[in-house]
Amino acid sequence: MRVLFVGDVVGKEGRRALTQALPAIVGGEEVDLVVVNGENSAGGLGITQRTAQDIFHAGADVITTGNHVWKKKEVYDYMEGEGRIVRPANYPPGVPGRGSVLVETKGGRPVGIVNLQGRVFMEAIDCPFRVGLAAVERLADVTRTILVDFHAEATSEKIALGWYLDGKVSAVLGTHTHVQTADERILPQGTAYISDAGMTGPVDSVIGMKREAVLARFLTGLPQPFEVASRGVELQGVLLDIDEAGKATAIRRIKVACN
Repeated sequence: MRVLFVGDVVGKEGRRALTQALPAIVGGEEVDLVVVNGENSAGGLGITQRTAQDIFHAGADVITTGNHVWKKKEVYDYMEGEGRIVRPANYPPGVPGRGSVLVETKGGRPVGIVNLQGRVFMEAIDCPFRVGLAAVERLADVTRTILVDFHAEATSEKIALGWYLDGKVSAVLGTHTHVQTADERILPQGTAYISDAGMTGPVDSVIGMKREAVLARFLTGLPQPFEVASRGVELQGVLLDIDEAGKATAIRRIKVACN
């Protein structure tokens, strides 16, 4: 089977890129399942019911998120009822939503999706390694095809989780930093890995935001209102080939320029 994983969608331009580019990729690459990180789809920070529905209408089967999922409180109730959105599983019990989901491809193959959040340079939440392994073991009773979106800052933490879950999941895919890395590989036990799948949005920017405000903040140290940029829009992500045993056989970076 072939899975398309799309890196963090940023704002209106990122949603536009999905709508424009996704159908051609899915058809041309014969994609069986589409997973999209949508935590920054609402104005570059957070997700709402409307932006989630835009992503689903563009062709996503599952939306993963990260630490910014909590920025728009209006989405909390929607996450409870919409089983195709996942938030990091290692938040404490009682927070809205779910940290993993089991879905089926159009051909009826079950696929588990787990969302985790790192702790290095981020919020002090539960251990992604222990929580992640427990989630994977639950899903493994139903399917060997399991994808992990690891929303984390530090590449060391990301690759450590890749090694920790090698052979237990089909892929560990990094998100959060919005810069696509060139370290994609298949680990020895059959797990596909990349430190960051990239960003879907305006790359003529500073990780999706207009450059002027970001530069002013670095130069002065003063707070600045950030706005989503609009130029150089791309869809970025990875294509995965996964065999019947749930082992990854290929991982390929993609970048698609959008008008």
